[in-house]
Amino acid sequence: MLDACAELVDEVGYDGLTTTLLAERAGVAIGSVYQFFPDKRAIVQALTLRSLEGYLERLGARLAEEDITHWWDAVDAAIDEYIDMHRTVPGFRTLHFGDVVDIHLLDDERDNNDVIVSQLSALLIGRFGIVDAERLQFVLAIAVEAADALIKMAFRRSPDGDAVVLGEAKALIKDYLHHRL
Repeated sequence: MLDACAELVDEVGYDGLTTTLLAERAGVAIGSVYQFFPDKRAIVQALTLRSLEGYLERLGARLAEEDITHWWDAVDAAIDEYIDMHRTVPGFRTLHFGDVVDIHLLDDERDNNDVIVSQLSALLIGRFGIVDAERLQFVLAIAVEAADALIKMAFRRSPDGDAVVLGEAKALIKDYLHHRL
């Protein structure tokens, strides 16, 4: 059902998504949809959580494979994975990490980008032993918000992401991070 949801969100958007369309696309009875999800928001939330888990898995694998010595290079890799998911993961370009639906889709208390910052900072602290976690989270919050806005801009300009805008976004974020901790 989540795969069908991802396809439909890309085709008709969140507003056009209905549980009836989802059931038809997934080839299941409408009752089966409601057995697992009370409404379309819950379905999209599950899809968004799957995207977050996939993102963290991809990023973790990349960091394990590559010889990354500085934490800001790991953030650069995080941006690359985010861009790649925009290009390759059904539903991701439309939903991102859920902000299209609700800025609190991933967590009732924190906005979606705060959740991403927490996950990224935990990954960076674990990998690079950064001591000032509070400062790291603040700096990452700025970087994530800026990168998110610029990446969205790049994908509004071109279906594959405007390469010039993406290059500028990465340069801006990397330069910002390099001088902040």
